[in-house]
Amino acid sequence: MDTKRVLSALLAAGALAFSSVVSAVEQPKPIEEPTLFERYANTAQDLILKGLELVGINYRYGGTNPDLGLDCSGLVQLVYREAAGLNLPRTAREQSRVGEVVGKNELKAGDLVFFNTMRRAFSHVGIYIGGDRFLHAPRAGAEVRIESLDSSYWASRFNGARRIVDR
Repeated sequence: MDTKRVLSALLAAGALAFSSVVSAVEQPKPIEEPTLFERYANTAQDLILKGLELVGINYRYGGTNPDLGLDCSGLVQLVYREAAGLNLPRTAREQSRVGEVVGKNELKAGDLVFFNTMRRAFSHVGIYIGGDRFLHAPRAGAEVRIESLDSSYWASRFNGARRIVDR
């Protein structure tokens, strides 16, 4: 046998051996889609984290820009757009018509909570973050902050909640 034939035979045998080893190795599995619960949990977490980034931003009536100030619905609109890719209506009243109605005892992180602060329903909105707390832009002269739903002021003015993500 000449050298070329020997090398060709060795290469062929090596290729055959290599291909059988490769086929025996488990191929990577495709990434599974997250469950509905995992998607909700991730979206809710993203909403909360984005909202917490805005704590301390000044309130500004009609405000939609964190550099200039935010009002309550501007805060909600910004958080949902940047964290969940959702475009919500501009005002608290309009936002109160989106999503699914949920009871106060069914609240989950990321739900919108609404209050009657101006002698009319749905005049104020915040984002529920869990533990009976919500994030909101309260009023002129104040900053975006976290408060308790159980405080006498907010508890007496609570007038509904909506679930926007993963209805």
